[in-house]
Amino acid sequence: MTATRVCALSELEQDAARRFEVEGVPIAVVLDSNGEVHAIGDTCTHGDISLSEGFVEGETLECWAHGSAFSLLTGRPLNLPAYEPVPVYVVEIDGDDVLIDPNLKKEV
Repeated sequence: MTATRVCALSELEQDAARRFEVEGVPIAVVLDSNGEVHAIGDTCTHGDISLSEGFVEGETLECWAHGSAFSLLTGRPLNLPAYEPVPVYVVEIDGDDVLIDPNLKKEV
């Protein structure tokens, strides 16, 4: 499989998440305050809630419904009630294009 263009880098807002569906996989894409782009599974492991509707702080994305914060680097929850990690995907930047392959997960 190859990476799919999900958006332009210039379309991402700093410290905010956007939801994309790539080959049927919901993915939250975040441009953090350091200018790094992260892609993690968009569904909270505590409940069927979209993480992209949550809050970005540093290198975490917090679920708006129950407050679990997930590491953008590892996908691991940093607090309860979630205890299962979400997948973290490899992001490629090609010029202004943000590319993600939903079959290529980061080794964490």
